Amino acid sequence: MTGRLWRIRPRLPRTGTETTAALVALVFLAFIVRRTASIVAESGPGVWLLLLCGVGCCGLAVAVRRSRRRATDRERAGRLGRLRLPLAVIDALTPTEFELAVRDLMTRDGISARHVGRQGDQAADVIGSDSAGRVIVAQCKHTTRGGRVGSHVLYEVKGTAAPVHGADVAVVVTNGGLTRDAREWGDRHGVHWIDRDRLRAWAEHGSSLQEVLGAAHPF
Repeated sequence: MTGRLWRIRPRLPRTGTETTAALVALVFLAFIVRRTASIVAESGPGVWLLLLCGVGCCGLAVAVRRSRRRATDRERAGRLGRLRLPLAVIDALTPTEFELAVRDLMTRDGISARHVGRQGDQAADVIGSDSAGRVIVAQCKHTTRGGRVGSHVLYEVKGTAAPVHGADVAVVVTNGGLTRDAREWGDRHGVHWIDRDRLRAWAEHGSSLQEVLGAAHPF
């Protein structure tokens, strides 16, 4: 997925069979509506009162659920707004937990982010959209402290970020390091990178992703 919202749009019938099916459905719906109205009219005001009460209860239930959801979202946003992750904690994470941590850090920074990492993810573990509408794709590489990410990872990200995921910004995030060739290749070809030092500033010290990346390559 690319982070864009897809909407279902109705279309007109294209064949005779579809037209016939649509007409039958409309006739049946009209019959149901008329029959229901007739039953309600014959039953007197008591039924109307029951219907109104039912509609009111349904509306109240929907309002309560929405209120609870908003409260939960505000609570989560508040927690993420204070999120700090020491490198010692990050080092102890599993690769999937590291991807989720990157998602939460992006959310903390005002980026609408979701976790998409899985087998066949085509070099995207987290996809987000910032307030300017730019799509940010992050490839996460959890490794040992002395581990280094090679150039081939940046090649893969460059090859899929924009064509496959519609990315405006591509970034490789690791709790280890990158080889010199990988850093230089990323700088030349517009693939951002966050190594251990930059991750410390982002996750542990609370600098925003925009600040961490913008220090070297504004986006």
